[in-house]
Amino acid sequence: MTARPEAHSKTYDFVGIGLGPFNLGLACLTEPIAELDGVFLDSKPDFEWHAGMFLDGAHLQTPFLSDLVTLADPTSPYSFLNYLKEKGRLYSFYIRENFYPLRVEYDDYCRWAANGLSSVRFSTTVTEVTYEDDRYVVHTHTGETFRARHLVLGTGTPPHIPDACRGLGGDFIHNSRYLRHKAELQRKKSITLVGSGQSAAEIYYDLLSEIDVHGYQLNWVTRSPRFFPLEYTKLTLEMTSPEYIDYYHTLPEATRYRLTAQQKGLFKGIDGDLINEIFDLLYQKNLGGPVPTRLLTNSALVDAGYENGTYTLGLRQEEQEKDYELSSEGLILATGYRYSEPEFLKPVRDRLRYDSQGNFDLARNYAIDTTGRGVFLQNAGVHTHSITSPDLGMGAYRNAYIIRELLGTEYYPVEKTIAFQEFAV
Repeated sequence: MTARPEAHSKTYDFVGIGLGPFNLGLACLTEPIAELDGVFLDSKPDFEWHAGMFLDGAHLQTPFLSDLVTLADPTSPYSFLNYLKEKGRLYSFYIRENFYPLRVEYDDYCRWAANGLSSVRFSTTVTEVTYEDDRYVVHTHTGETFRARHLVLGTGTPPHIPDACRGLGGDFIHNSRYLRHKAELQRKKSITLVGSGQSAAEIYYDLLSEIDVHGYQLNWVTRSPRFFPLEYTKLTLEMTSPEYIDYYHTLPEATRYRLTAQQKGLFKGIDGDLINEIFDLLYQKNLGGPVPTRLLTNSALVDAGYENGTYTLGLRQEEQEKDYELSSEGLILATGYRYSEPEFLKPVRDRLRYDSQGNFDLARNYAIDTTGRGVFLQNAGVHTHSITSPDLGMGAYRNAYIIRELLGTEYYPVEKTIAFQEFAV
């Protein structure tokens, strides 16, 4: 009989649960701080970030300065520039004269950073968090436990499957698994893509590029009234600033939720250059005759069925208020990601704060517990911190803020005012 692993007798200052880019950045920034003792747990065997979307040429929508550490500590050894130097690619990146790292390159950078850290534990699944003797106790699948004064939650946002497709049979995929199933999809007579953001546009362009090679019918369906470009003007980017967080966070809850719906184009839109490239590719391919593709806007997916290898999608043209159907052998859902509260938090829910919508009520300092500085949340705070929540460029800022809360003193200076414009009266 195998002995049950002993609980760790020591108490950590914090345990980070989940290791996406935001908690990985926190791990990098806390590594040199002798006064902070933390550990990061992740269920995956290694770092992975949207591996199913490493399309050729796909790049971040934020510049390389939005790496794990630079905007908090430009001298950190875990910077993207230091990664390039160690990989022997710094001069190539310089000559490239493009601020936006390739997506596969950013993933490799994160893996490089994770491999250099002493505080990261992969293949460790958290099963439950309890609260005992004024400490959080993190239980894992191996029976190990970790005691800590604070938690930092970075479990990320899982792929969202629309209600119409819950329990739907067949081999439909979410875009997060696209590359693994691309060849299989291209053997089908028809492929339908549902979604309106950057991932949908990248997949459509990729499939359109090879449409005449494989001969499939390609459909792109979006509920949006048009293919919205990402709004990326410099004064709009000032909304990713400390002042805007201060302003947004003090607004009434109902106002914040209304703005959340209105501001999706600020962080979920399509790169403008890619929209133009899609049009140019359609124009080019159309020179040889009509292209077997349809772009359907204003079309909400209301129901779906699967039978004999074919999907039947029930769509509603929302401006005309008319229902219609579309059949397809292949189905890709580029329907984004949504935060889901981890099951392991159930034993400590009474220590956490929620708003009237049942979502976490994040304090300005990113805490979600009743003490105001015990449990911190990465991402999943658009309803309280606006578009800064998922923005990679604000990750280092948020981590500097959280580190200040963990230490009780400022280690990395936290900016307070950077914007030219005024958001509040």
